[in-house]
Amino acid sequence: MYAPLCFGSIQSRTLPYLPNCSITSVWPGHRPTSSATRYGTGSQQGDATQLSNEEILRYSRHLILPEVGMEGQRRLKGARVLVVGAGGLGSPAALYLAAAGVGTLGLVDFDLVEETNLQRQIIHGAGSVGKPKLASAASRIEDLNPHVALELFDARLTSQNALDVLRGFDVVVDGSDNFPTRYLVNDACVLLGIPLVYGAIYRFSGQTSLFAAEGGPCYRCLFRDPPRPGLIPSCGEAGVLGVLPGVIGSLQALEAIKLVTGLGESLAGRLLLFDAMKLEFRELALKRDPTCPACGEQPTIRELIDYEAFCGIEAELPAAEGEEISVQEVARELGGNPDLVLVDVRRQVEWDICHVEGSVLIPLDVLTERAGELDRDKELVTICRSGVRSVRAVRALRAAGFPRVRSMRGGVHAWAEEIDVSMPHY
Repeated sequence: MYAPLCFGSIQSRTLPYLPNCSITSVWPGHRPTSSATRYGTGSQQGDATQLSNEEILRYSRHLILPEVGMEGQRRLKGARVLVVGAGGLGSPAALYLAAAGVGTLGLVDFDLVEETNLQRQIIHGAGSVGKPKLASAASRIEDLNPHVALELFDARLTSQNALDVLRGFDVVVDGSDNFPTRYLVNDACVLLGIPLVYGAIYRFSGQTSLFAAEGGPCYRCLFRDPPRPGLIPSCGEAGVLGVLPGVIGSLQALEAIKLVTGLGESLAGRLLLFDAMKLEFRELALKRDPTCPACGEQPTIRELIDYEAFCGIEAELPAAEGEEISVQEVARELGGNPDLVLVDVRRQVEWDICHVEGSVLIPLDVLTERAGELDRDKELVTICRSGVRSVRAVRALRAAGFPRVRSMRGGVHAWAEEIDVSMPHY
């Protein structure tokens, strides 16, 4: 018999996959009263944090550590920790927090499990592909530790709901993978006074720190301004070593456990950098910026803002009429149109995985520089993975004076599904 799970904002798509349990709605506008020990006090103990004989056996390796003991384990049981994202970083963080005995674990995610997630998102399995990540994570955590109560928020974290979602938690672990969400979570934690365990990964490197702790810096003290849109590609474009989020996510869980139990020295004021290629850790000292707009001496951020606009991210404009061509049309024209030229704008490593026979490779980031290699009198069709970058390429080439250029709708994914079924997906 495991602790009841509390679900917030659960959509109908998620309910069929959830473990058989008692469901208490906590969204919107309602949250169960918490008896958790608040960060920094560590003294509020009650009957809710008493350990059963079963729990004493389960956590015995904690209990025999003098630095943890019964008191530390009761603090873990009384704690409320929110993990933002059930993906690469959130997977190991949530699993280790649950295994450690955190009493209430919150999860925020709105995505579905995809085959490509399984290389690094270890909380999910092959049987969960196509299912909501929240349901997959809930099932795994319930099996790992039935004493953990879950609060699930099946929604995208936004300026409109973030304060309601985060309010009442003792620690927030940020496992998000985009800059708008990182700034949003940081600002919400600063406004609510909740410590934020930050983590980020990129290809073979990662970093983690503690932000918004009392007297310490916040994320904006380190990164006042976001990078230019498109400067740092997503893991879907740049790739990531599968084990890397396991390293950083586990460190995030460790930092959260230390905060709850009062163990050791926190990462407040320190940025821990990890280089997987060298297996090397480095540390940078951080200080709170007195001019920081979020946590400085005269903060100007007193409410959550539009973080997509702040990060300069505009909604991707849909392809206009005449900008796209279907894969079926491309296949038909390949044999009978001598003026047709297929221009693949992906990177070399993507091209090596699969490509349409007869296409030429000119990556998008050098397309404008190498436009002279293309014939302006030919009919060009740009190709990418799914049809997003190829639309950008169409607009760049038209601006450069190429009048006859279209994007292949759906990219090589659509080609693999509808034309050449032997082509691999990635």
